[in-house]
Amino acid sequence: MYIKGRYILSAFLLLFIQPMSAAAMDCTKAANDVENTICANKTLYELDAQMGTLYRQLMTAAAAAQPELKRTQRAWLKSRNTCADDVACLDGSYRQRLQALQAQWTQAAMGQPDAVDLQAMNDLQERIRAESKNHPEFALERALAAWAVDSSETSFAGDPVDDSYGEQTNFPKSRPKGVSEDEWKALNASRIEGAAETGRTSYALLDLDNDGQRDLIVDTYAGGTGLFTYVETWRRTGERFVKRSVEPESSLFYTNDRGANQAISWIRLHDRIYAAYRNGAYGVDNLYLLNPLKINRQVPTVSVRYAYALEVPTTQHKEDGTSTYELDADLHGALEHAITRAMKVGSESTANAPLCPIPPTGAGDDDYYSYGPGHYTIEKITDLPVMIGGECYIGALIDWFGSYSEKTGLFAQLAVRKPGVEASGTTYEVFGRRHVTEVSGSLGKVEINDD
Repeated sequence: MYIKGRYILSAFLLLFIQPMSAAAMDCTKAANDVENTICANKTLYELDAQMGTLYRQLMTAAAAAQPELKRTQRAWLKSRNTCADDVACLDGSYRQRLQALQAQWTQAAMGQPDAVDLQAMNDLQERIRAESKNHPEFALERALAAWAVDSSETSFAGDPVDDSYGEQTNFPKSRPKGVSEDEWKALNASRIEGAAETGRTSYALLDLDNDGQRDLIVDTYAGGTGLFTYVETWRRTGERFVKRSVEPESSLFYTNDRGANQAISWIRLHDRIYAAYRNGAYGVDNLYLLNPLKINRQVPTVSVRYAYALEVPTTQHKEDGTSTYELDADLHGALEHAITRAMKVGSESTANAPLCPIPPTGAGDDDYYSYGPGHYTIEKITDLPVMIGGECYIGALIDWFGSYSEKTGLFAQLAVRKPGVEASGTTYEVFGRRHVTEVSGSLGKVEINDD
């Protein structure tokens, strides 16, 4: 879920660069050609350190599989030793074994919804339905607030990097307030990093699995065209914190603040903590109950669907956003009628027909079927015809992926242009109030807007 198109193996190997003395062999005790060759070669030594880190994590995370893991590791060591002082042979042997262990780690860290998760999904649906009777606009928000996590959390920021103008941070060098000496020792032993090579990173300690030890939430703002923020978790395991996923191009979730409508709520249901990840669009909020310390494949999902009462205000703002003007009564009526008809009929009925009559000469036919492409930061709800003064105009109703506020409700816009004319159109403000029409649950993959 990070930057796509990387080389998975090489990036995976970089993830496990740990303090060498903690994971790699003790070269002062090298006793044969293989160990001497590894200690004399930086690449092999780093591979051995990565192997030690991943093997230790697997031994902790997959207790039931420990006997088989030990057996296969001994068999691999025996095979590795046949390489003697052949560097290429050792390099290939390590990389092949690392790939096998990575696959085992992914399997061990993968979470499957159980009866408790399904009950949490059902309870959330019922709570939203109950809230919608008296609070039809914000039933989902009220249900999430009722189960918000209320427990001991310690948050702290990274240290700014010199000459980065605050745009990049490193893990703190000194123990933050609220972090115990034991936690600080475990954090430093784990080489915690952010979710991106550059970006402002913050951290939070919170017990995510009710084992009495606080786990780590890493929140990194990476910016980019979508103003992305990535969140990953690390489980406290003994004297270290272990990253949820071994894949470097993975995160528990991310939010796109330009080109999507996404939010996160940490909730507790049936004594389990979930990262309730909301991905919205016009007419629907999809809420995914993520297990914060597992790799989520099949996710309990609650979908809340809405209907809107849309209106075009007679008082419109000019392009400066401050000064206003009043719509002519006939124009206002035409805009209101166009939106009401489009919402009633739906966009599918006109998908294969021109929105306005195509004249025998002039612009090409394509100019009459839609308003045209939009920007990635907005969501086109529908194309529609708008009749103004007896003439047909092409319109497009757009919004910001269902973003909704108590003050204005849904903020949308109706863009209107004359077909066949090379000139920019005119945009009018549209507001709407919503109410819940349907609440449903399902199991599936997380679907995310990531334009």
